Amino acid sequence: MLFTGKYLRINLSSGEISEEHIREEDARRYLLGSGYAAMLYARELDPAVEALDEANPLYIFNGLATGSIMPTACRVSFCGRSPLTGIWNEANMGGHFAAELRKAGLDGLVISGKAAQPVYLYVHDGLVEIRPAKHLWGMDTFDTYDHLISETHPKARAAVIGPAGEKLVRFAAVVQGGHMHSRAAGRGGMGAVLGSKLVKGIVAYGVEKVETHDPVRYRELVKQQNPIIQSKTVGLSKFGTAGGIAGAEAIGDLPIHNYKGGNWADGAEDISGQSMAEQYSVKQAFCFACPIGCGHRVDAPLKDGTHIQGEGPEYETLAGLGALLEIDDLDTILKANDYCNRMGMDTISASAMVAFAFEAYENGLIRLDDCDNIPLQWGNPHALLTCLRMIAERLGAGEILSLGSRAAAQHYGHGSEAYAMHSKGLELAYHDPRASFSMAANYATANRGGCHLESMSHWAIHGLDASSWSPKKVDRFSDEDAALEAVAFQNYLALYNPLGICKFIAKSSPSPQLLAEFIQAATGWEVSAAEMLETGERLFNLKRIINNHLGITRKDDDLPPRLKTLARPSGGAAGKLPDMQRIINDYYQLRGWNEAGQPEFATKQRLLLTEFD
Repeated sequence: MLFTGKYLRINLSSGEISEEHIREEDARRYLLGSGYAAMLYARELDPAVEALDEANPLYIFNGLATGSIMPTACRVSFCGRSPLTGIWNEANMGGHFAAELRKAGLDGLVISGKAAQPVYLYVHDGLVEIRPAKHLWGMDTFDTYDHLISETHPKARAAVIGPAGEKLVRFAAVVQGGHMHSRAAGRGGMGAVLGSKLVKGIVAYGVEKVETHDPVRYRELVKQQNPIIQSKTVGLSKFGTAGGIAGAEAIGDLPIHNYKGGNWADGAEDISGQSMAEQYSVKQAFCFACPIGCGHRVDAPLKDGTHIQGEGPEYETLAGLGALLEIDDLDTILKANDYCNRMGMDTISASAMVAFAFEAYENGLIRLDDCDNIPLQWGNPHALLTCLRMIAERLGAGEILSLGSRAAAQHYGHGSEAYAMHSKGLELAYHDPRASFSMAANYATANRGGCHLESMSHWAIHGLDASSWSPKKVDRFSDEDAALEAVAFQNYLALYNPLGICKFIAKSSPSPQLLAEFIQAATGWEVSAAEMLETGERLFNLKRIINNHLGITRKDDDLPPRLKTLARPSGGAAGKLPDMQRIINDYYQLRGWNEAGQPEFATKQRLLLTEFD
């Protein structure tokens, strides 16, 4: 069977473990991954239970195809209420952990309660052991990973937290793969949720094979698609997403100086994936079932004598730790990336908090003695590394910065809201919405906040063929069509995490019909392209309903003021600002939402969501 049809509920407070079964009709309606997790959370939701409350459940689910040979079917989603935003969150992770979880005979875990002492979970043979982890508490993610593999099985895979998760940094990540292939469920602080439950990590090992309804057809589809995907992702294979830094700067998509800058061409070249490949030894790394290999391991003896060996920084990390702070030194970025991976911190939120700190220091809100007597100045490598350490250890100004930009701005006040670059509490990813107005629509409405992955419509700037799911080719600076493109991309991309596949294969423009053919071959279900897109629409709206129950209304569907009032002064998007009022009005009409930002009853009825009123 493609999926096992079962998951485990683990109550750490009582030690009770129970097996739950997945109904086929639920899997067809919501798929698995973040779709199934959203269904469970919506049914069980108690808005009074905060994210770090021991009663708050963490939903960990593989996608429908995870562990099979479908290209990039390696993904697992960590879902529930975010300690950073207070709303729905899904943090998705590649690598090999998810495939091993499927081989261990499970589609997922639901973890609630809190252990009396630190523990880790060992999943094997459809069962889970709760094992002591006090000896691992305080270790970084790399050492933790190595210890857990040595204590369980040499072919096991583990997803772990670092000191940031233990200290409840609100954007702590869950990291798998150790130092040689770090992959993170990074956004929204699910590492802090595990830390609040005293779970240091989850280890999976199994030998169960994944079976499909029509294995011959399934293999045929894989053989057809892998070469197409490879031909469309050559840049990712050569340099990873890091290879896109210079191109993003050229079109005005790369945020500079906390979204105040315009051009930074020389700096972008200096920190690009191409420059990294020239300066250091870089080897390609692959996730499970991946034909792309966007991971790149670096072996880098640095100028100060430090030797970095492990996963190199990707686009978002280079943009945040580099361009956002005007730091053009690759050695510094490699050290900062390695530190974040070891501590278990999302590099997007962490770098956004450093940019916030730089502006707060510049405006006299953070004093010198609050930042280890290091001047927090733009372009200063030492200031970056100091800030990251203080955040991970929650020392000095790091105590407030560890809470995220919305909470930090509320604490410091005095106009600091102007440089808190978030939507719904989640720091914006590093694709400037002034360079693509459909991305402005997406950031304002995305269910987990300032998330680029819910749309990825900025890819259309680079010539992506989205004609099979997006009805119109749209000018990137069009207020009129921004909402139309955002909705189309959101509905389509909403399928990927629930299917368990990587969003990078969207670069090869797989149609909804092709995804339907994969599902038909895998499960025997008769599925159409229209049904696929309706499923994506259903899942997006379900997560919106969850957020409505958690207090989200129209007032929250917005961009930071800087991105509505301050145009880039130069470069490929100079002088451009989205008309957010028009865009949101159009968006609500297209979505079938009322003026308060809630799906209308007719929309819920059409999408089979009326049970979640």
